[in-house]
Amino acid sequence: MGWLSKIFKGSSHKISEEHCHENDGGDPNTDGPSCSGDIWPENENEDIDRAIALSLLEENQKGKNVIDFDSQLEEDEQLARALQESLNVDSPPRYGNGNTHPPQYGGNPHPPQYGNGNTYPPEYGNGNTHPPRYGNGNGNGNTLPPRYENGNAYPPRYGNGHTYPPIPMYYPMGSRICAGCNAEIGFGRYLNCLNAFWHPECFRCRACNVPISDYEFSTSGNYPYHKSCYKESYHPKCDVCKHFIPTNPAGLIEYRAHPFWVQKYCPSHEHDNTPRCCSCERMEARDTAYINLNDGRKLCLECLDSAIMDTSECQPLYLDIQEFYEGLNMKVEQQVPLLLVEREALNEAREGERNGHYHMPETRGLCLSEEQTISTISRRPKFGAGNRATDMITEPYKLTRLCEVTAILILYGLPRLLTGSILAHEMMHAWLRLKGYRLSQDVEEGICQVIAHMWLDAELMSGSEGNSASTSSSSSSSNSSKKGTRSQFEKKIGEFFKHQIEVDISPVYGDGYRAGQQAVNKYGLRRTLDHIQMTGTFPY
Repeated sequence: MGWLSKIFKGSSHKISEEHCHENDGGDPNTDGPSCSGDIWPENENEDIDRAIALSLLEENQKGKNVIDFDSQLEEDEQLARALQESLNVDSPPRYGNGNTHPPQYGGNPHPPQYGNGNTYPPEYGNGNTHPPRYGNGNGNGNTLPPRYENGNAYPPRYGNGHTYPPIPMYYPMGSRICAGCNAEIGFGRYLNCLNAFWHPECFRCRACNVPISDYEFSTSGNYPYHKSCYKESYHPKCDVCKHFIPTNPAGLIEYRAHPFWVQKYCPSHEHDNTPRCCSCERMEARDTAYINLNDGRKLCLECLDSAIMDTSECQPLYLDIQEFYEGLNMKVEQQVPLLLVEREALNEAREGERNGHYHMPETRGLCLSEEQTISTISRRPKFGAGNRATDMITEPYKLTRLCEVTAILILYGLPRLLTGSILAHEMMHAWLRLKGYRLSQDVEEGICQVIAHMWLDAELMSGSEGNSASTSSSSSSSNSSKKGTRSQFEKKIGEFFKHQIEVDISPVYGDGYRAGQQAVNKYGLRRTLDHIQMTGTFPY
């Protein structure tokens, strides 16, 4: 029984152990793992039957203690046949493979369990239990998925680390329209300035038309500028030094401007001895050169064009003024000498007068009542190198008192309209004195300014200088006088002289003029003169 024991024990070991393993090389149609269990293989059934029969026979022999070998063999065969018949009666059904045991699943007698808990595989999207075939274009219908562009069987990963691409951002049409080219901006860099969107290349300077790439920029209206272009276009420049007017300690642009000419200049030029024209009061610019008169005054080139330089040249103008007075029924009966003098001679004559009114800061004309010897200009100067006046001839003139007025002195080198307004003013002094008027300073100077203003009005309205131009003058004023025309600058400077009279802030000349002008406008010149002769004041 040694061989039987080994067979039984081996079979017993086989029955008690259960081991699962994966099928790596089995039937290609078999899916899933296979397990071994309680189903007996065919060869082992035969061995068991024989072992049982032999075991029963052995037990029987032990009970009888006498065994006949031949009879025992016969009994064993009968027992084996009976056992076989009983086994045949209870044998399991046969399967399609002709065996009495079910088909093996990868070495196991039961089918594998799938992830869904069933013993059958899951159905695919096509309704079948087998995976779909991929049409990769070669017509072979493989079960393998197609390869991607990167050569792998898995999809590529994007910059965000996922297998799906990033979601693009779409803007509605017209949401960002460039204010420069009126085209849609879309994706990419853009600027948001002046309440509008711009392509960087469309945001351009209004002045130079170059794109603005600076962090800071300037605007004028709705137009952008480079800061340098804006400064060049809008930052005020000094009309004297031609530089940008600097800012004050508070960061503000501070400048001075002439009230009539609107000449802008740096405040420092009021204290750095920048010369002014003695006629129009404009400052001398760095790129121009004024004429240097002998008495230290400066004269701009525009005023020089119509300037009267000597006594003989002023006589035609004197005659025009006399005719003007005659037109007002105010003829000057006495022949009063008219002399053009330098500044020094005028100041000396003023000091020799016992009575008189002087317009500060500089006196330009005098009506004399005392006998004096005056140095008058008999020949106009010439202008040479450095715009300096040379070859001017002066000669003494002794004044004799024949009446209340001995002479009228006018500063030389002034434009014709300014010289004429000063002469009209001084002639009114002479007329009042010759008529015996004794007036207060503000009334006398006020009515004289009214007459000067009236003469300027008449000259500017007529547009003709009559016969007042000197034949010896080589200036353009001579030609314009003969043609009966006046240059634009002469018209402008005539308005300036009127403006000076109107805005004079002095209590004598300024306030006196305004009171006299109001009276003349209301009552007329004749009635105003009668009233001041009787009362010494202007009528109200």
